Amino acid sequence: MKLIIASNNQNKVNEIKDICRDLNYEIVSLKDEGIFIDIIEDGSTIEENSFKKANEIYKYISKRGDKNFLVLSDDSGLMVDYLNGEPGVLSARFSGENSSDEKNSEKVLKLLDGVNYSKRGAKFLTVLTLIDDNGKKNQFHGDIYGKILEEKRGENGFGYDSIFYIEEIQKTFAELSKDEKNLISHRYKALMKLREYFKTNM
Repeated sequence: MKLIIASNNQNKVNEIKDICRDLNYEIVSLKDEGIFIDIIEDGSTIEENSFKKANEIYKYISKRGDKNFLVLSDDSGLMVDYLNGEPGVLSARFSGENSSDEKNSEKVLKLLDGVNYSKRGAKFLTVLTLIDDNGKKNQFHGDIYGKILEEKRGENGFGYDSIFYIEEIQKTFAELSKDEKNLISHRYKALMKLREYFKTNM
């Protein structure tokens, strides 16, 4: 049985593969499957975007006649309290048409310039959508709370990891190793719910 990750973000693909490597599935990316589809993420919520990505890939794979597969999509976002939940669904493209991780993080820092630490609360949210080859859909949520620092710290990770500070461990995501991050992250929490679903339903 193949578990096809409906993402072109290799960083996300790698994290999912690492956390789920002991599952009894052949975990593959869209690139592995020769699927090169650019899905427009125009949903108003992270849940909608997650479902749209999984559903588009599910329809494509079904149309070409594949059997014995699951499609898993991931949509994640950073929600900053002071910015009324932004970047949210726009997290990957927050700085405009030519967005990059660096530009997106810099925009958040600029918007929070001068804001007191006590008001810099934020959370990362991941929503996974799983669709099996019968079209059954399930969603799994995971989140983690932290603060946005005034400057970047750490060299690891991707996205907003260098500015997202977890007070309990006094480090940013970017200051953690891959294995350390994969034990506490929002994506890890959502994937643990997915794993539990596999145990009881698959």
